[in-house]
Amino acid sequence: MSKQPEKAGGLASLQSTVKHVWKSQQAKTNIKNLMRANQAHGFDCPGCAWGDQKEGLIQFCENGAKAIAWESTNKKVDAAFFQQHTVTQLLKQSDYWLEYQGRLTQPVRYNAETDKYQAIEWQQAFDLIADKLQSLASPDEAEFYTSGRASNEVSFVYQLLGRLYGTNNFPDCSNMCHEASGVALNQAIGVGKGTVVLDDFDQADAIFVFGQNPGSNHPRMMNALRRAARKGCKIVSFNNLKEVALKRFASPQSPVELLTPAATEISHLYFSPKLGGDMAAIRGMVKTLLAWQAEAEKTAQADVIDKAFIEQHTVDFTAYCQQVESTSWQQIEQQSGLSRADIEAATQVFSRADKVICTWAMGITQHKHSVATIREIVNLQLMTGNIGKAGAGLCPVRGHSNVQGNRTMGINDKPKQAFLDAMQAYFNVPMPQEPGHNVYHALNAFLQKKSKVLICLGGNLAAAAPDTEQTYQAMRNTELNVQISTKLNRSHLMVGQDALILPCLGRTEIDRQASGEQAITVEDTFSMVHASQGKVEPLDPQLKSEVAIICGIAQATLGNELINWPSLVDDYSLIRDMVAQVIPGFTGFNDKILQPGGFYLGNSAADLHWLNSAGKAEFSQDVLPTCIINDAVHSMVEGKKQPILTLQTLRSHDQYNTTIYGMDDRYRGIAGERKILFINEQDAKRQKLQQGDKVQITSIWPDNQSRKVDGFKIEIYDIPEGNLAAYYPETNPLVPLDSVGDGSYTPTSKSVPVIIEKSMQAESII
Repeated sequence: MSKQPEKAGGLASLQSTVKHVWKSQQAKTNIKNLMRANQAHGFDCPGCAWGDQKEGLIQFCENGAKAIAWESTNKKVDAAFFQQHTVTQLLKQSDYWLEYQGRLTQPVRYNAETDKYQAIEWQQAFDLIADKLQSLASPDEAEFYTSGRASNEVSFVYQLLGRLYGTNNFPDCSNMCHEASGVALNQAIGVGKGTVVLDDFDQADAIFVFGQNPGSNHPRMMNALRRAARKGCKIVSFNNLKEVALKRFASPQSPVELLTPAATEISHLYFSPKLGGDMAAIRGMVKTLLAWQAEAEKTAQADVIDKAFIEQHTVDFTAYCQQVESTSWQQIEQQSGLSRADIEAATQVFSRADKVICTWAMGITQHKHSVATIREIVNLQLMTGNIGKAGAGLCPVRGHSNVQGNRTMGINDKPKQAFLDAMQAYFNVPMPQEPGHNVYHALNAFLQKKSKVLICLGGNLAAAAPDTEQTYQAMRNTELNVQISTKLNRSHLMVGQDALILPCLGRTEIDRQASGEQAITVEDTFSMVHASQGKVEPLDPQLKSEVAIICGIAQATLGNELINWPSLVDDYSLIRDMVAQVIPGFTGFNDKILQPGGFYLGNSAADLHWLNSAGKAEFSQDVLPTCIINDAVHSMVEGKKQPILTLQTLRSHDQYNTTIYGMDDRYRGIAGERKILFINEQDAKRQKLQQGDKVQITSIWPDNQSRKVDGFKIEIYDIPEGNLAAYYPETNPLVPLDSVGDGSYTPTSKSVPVIIEKSMQAESII
């Protein structure tokens, strides 16, 4: 068993930052970049979507520094590079190797005869895309994918291009991570965003953290948790693995915590539920609160729940209480993996707090019953009146820096009618009304050869999507695969019949257009919109901004009669003027972004204004699931002789989504390896496995396809019995494409039933 560090952050974090800045081969430039990150008149970090304090010189974290250094490098991948490597050769390289070859700097097109990419002029590329789009039998044969790093400006013109072309096919990265949050919150409170702002963390009496590891995935959140803990806020963490950052965190900005063993204790209580057991744990908390409320009424004591809030602002509370009453403690304990005493201890903290924030991430959203679980979190907050007041509310913690802004700008396969009506009224042209494709439907459409063209505005779909072989085949079925990117990745190698790589500017680089240097905007997880402006000269003069690339495609495809696309490239303020006319909350957009820190879009639910079908916040009445996996799988599992374990895929500390910065996972005590399988000690003993043994992992799904990965090293870890964890994208091949969340179509990457056996790979002979 590898030894975890005693604390997260601290000197080790600073040392890692320095290492990655030096590794970029542009140390001087990146030191300057770090001083501009998340600052007024600087650029927004291309990492996570956590909000900014806008106070002090240091507004970046270790993983933000990795993201900046990863993007800002002096190494180039141009036509000369591709002349040295065939696509077949590149396919044999690791994802880490591909991304560390440098920045893409020249547009290239795949040549099937040579199996190489070769240089192409920008206008030729735009015309090629336009010719292909115009040749399709239906606009719905094209898929417009978006990464969460894309700015508000490019997201708006991208969806405008797609909808004027005639489709709502906008699969995006949120389909694979927080889609369940949007679905659940829209149903329950009428808005698919969190109801808190960053200042609420300083006012909360208790913070409940569900299914997330902020130390690695959004480290700037640790500063908010540290401040809260030091003020006496009780933090209760529910996370399947025991993560060091949620135990003890040392701020690198504190000299004492930086240079000594001192650290701040983060979690008042820390529970490790079984994978998929969070809903049961929350149901247990609600059941406890209702029992205490009944006792309070008998003894004429103060209410435990907020009756006035429930009466004024909610519907279906009685039906929900009946569902809770019918849920047995036996079922709650069995599914959660927690004892009734544990759940009551957590409830005690909750009930004593006047202001509670509930926050969650992908440990909640990537399950079959994720929507129901998030509805259960909302139920808990509604019954105690913890929405619509300072220091309390709901906080889904988003991943990529503008994934929330993309959705606000209309990157949505199921747009609300009000948005389509506003678009139609402003542009005076009909908008497509039929729902489009999310990632799940898009990949299936390519597998069935119903969709023909894939345009990816950033991201790495090949590595991000589940069921790797199926995803690869879907992308290879394309007639044209267009990738707009900063770095080489696996998606560029899924060439199909034809393929283009179009290199774009990075977040740190100056975006210089006809009207001068341009700013773009992003929206953080707290609905704050602020400007971002790169300050470094572009690595190569051939690079174009994402706005210029999308407008170039739009002009070639649609012409300039309806929209003067070149004018939008010349001056992004014209795009923001359009946004202000179409999307609520953006009136005076260009003026508002001049404010330090930007502006708050507001949140209807935080204002106790409910925009759902009921006109009030809705309690759900979901039955606690009998199993956390597909029923057909459950019946297969019952017949297996080998132990069936549940696997979750996750990131290492040296990783952000599919981007791998290094081979270490410092907070879990792993160095120089990624093919690691975290397992409970008792599960390992039952299978006669020891620390360091190599195993093969096979997932179970009723479609007769073989999904296996091999050569994974056993790592004994503090994880509940019956549960496993391993890094993605290495374990993405195990997640069936059809294993998706109810109502969200999010991959169930946190609940994959698997069998493990001794490795089939031959041991190397020295």
